Amino acid sequence: MNHPREYPAATAAPAARLPDPATVRRIAGDAEAIETAHELAREFAVEASLRDRERRLPWAELERWSASGLGGITVPCEFGGAQVSYATLAEVFAIVCAADPALGQIPQNHFGLLAVLREIGGERQKRRFYGEVLAGARLGNAGPERRSATSKTILQGTTRLTATPQGLRLNGRRFYSTGALFAHRVPTRALDDEGRAVQIWTPREVSGLTVIDDWSSFGQRITASGSVVFDNVPVNADDVLPLWQLSDRPGLSGPTSQLIQAAIDLGIAEGALADTLAYVRQHARPWVDSGCEHATQDPYIIQDVGRLQIDVHAAREVLLDAGRVLDEIAAGPVDAQASARASVAVAEAKVLTTEAALEASEKLFELAGASATRAGHNLDRHWRNARTHTLHDPVRWKTHLIGNYYLNDILPARHAWN
Repeated sequence: MNHPREYPAATAAPAARLPDPATVRRIAGDAEAIETAHELAREFAVEASLRDRERRLPWAELERWSASGLGGITVPCEFGGAQVSYATLAEVFAIVCAADPALGQIPQNHFGLLAVLREIGGERQKRRFYGEVLAGARLGNAGPERRSATSKTILQGTTRLTATPQGLRLNGRRFYSTGALFAHRVPTRALDDEGRAVQIWTPREVSGLTVIDDWSSFGQRITASGSVVFDNVPVNADDVLPLWQLSDRPGLSGPTSQLIQAAIDLGIAEGALADTLAYVRQHARPWVDSGCEHATQDPYIIQDVGRLQIDVHAAREVLLDAGRVLDEIAAGPVDAQASARASVAVAEAKVLTTEAALEASEKLFELAGASATRAGHNLDRHWRNARTHTLHDPVRWKTHLIGNYYLNDILPARHAWN
């Protein structure tokens, strides 16, 4: 039976409710964070295929995420958080995304924003925003603008923060806003009256802010990464971060964001590989010329599974090694060379996790056979998710970045995609 996919009408979405802080767990350290990720992954895996097929938005699952305390694991110790390692952060994302990469991607910007706050936030801002996050608040991101004559690249746009007689006002329209639909704050990038890039941590429930559920991609369907409109939104000056400082100051916010992206792709690869093994064991038939009784005895299938396992394992180890590089760098002063080293380490992981996600999700059908393509199995979601998410930023520029660094001593540009 064929199951047509439903896509959303472009409608404004209701605001998320803040959880009761008393119900939010306070995770104490790395081991507890990883254990909690495994707990959630077991729950999230149960209806992952159904959520994808029906585009069932994961409101209840995100309530579980908030209550689990995972949203606060990178908050620095001095502000009451666990301040887990970067390697642990990558592991947490890989675990959850192996169960459901669309649901697992939703908090990506949450942690990217916390990394920005850590580098350029004021003391009072950190205390306030970290406190909200530890109490269960989720951060979404009003992403880049659609391509236009005035917005040709991700870093260009027409969104403006303007001083008026009535106070600061924010105007603009953004897209690729992963997490915004489910968030309690919706930070966005804008230019101020001096032409400087700023980041405004806009509360979700404020006049003039509209989140539109118009995401219609064939993959990562429940991320709801659609549009956000700011129509003369009033802005508190205390909610504005000096984003322009990131380009002038070496840091780890860009590598942190990319580490998470690579971890999502690793999760997709591991989830696809697990479903490949299960399907071959349970359903696949050996080829007529193989002389085998079971598909698991087919020497070519065995060889391909071995090769695939090596590639996914290699991607995992390079990802975790990149996390350890970030941990080492974060322990000391972060200068330009250290920041570049972090970007290169994460770029190497991103190349391998991209290749592993695409290879595993494609190889699934070659090894499992034609019956695996039936709509009832919905195994194509692995490839759709891999193909969609790995387009987040072009991996060809990762290999260029790596080669230019080692061959020509050129340091990578500092932004959220490096």
